[in-house]
Amino acid sequence: MNEAIPEKVIIVEGKSDKTKVKNIIREPVEIICTNGTISITKLDELIDTLFDKDVYILVDADSAGEKLRKQFKREFPEAEHLYIDRMYREVATAPEHHLATVLLGANIDIYTQYLDR
Repeated sequence: MNEAIPEKVIIVEGKSDKTKVKNIIREPVEIICTNGTISITKLDELIDTLFDKDVYILVDADSAGEKLRKQFKREFPEAEHLYIDRMYREVATAPEHHLATVLLGANIDIYTQYLDR
């Protein structure tokens, strides 16, 4: 069982976000939940473990998500930020085809059936 260590990491807010994204992605990607907030200590620990990986931030298009995104921009500027359309507000409620398009745009391998509407 020689399972590849994921080179890509997606940081999301909640478990429902993680589940939805995980179902769409075809390649091995680590998905980390912040549960809406993250302390500076936890963020520093996270940054130490992620320094050699491609990190993507995918949070809700609401005030809590924007606050989290600003914190990551400040503390971890190397991360790439992925944005869902504001009309969907939450990652968990965004249509799968929309999330698939966003992820594909970041060169993350997805199951192509999610590109169909």
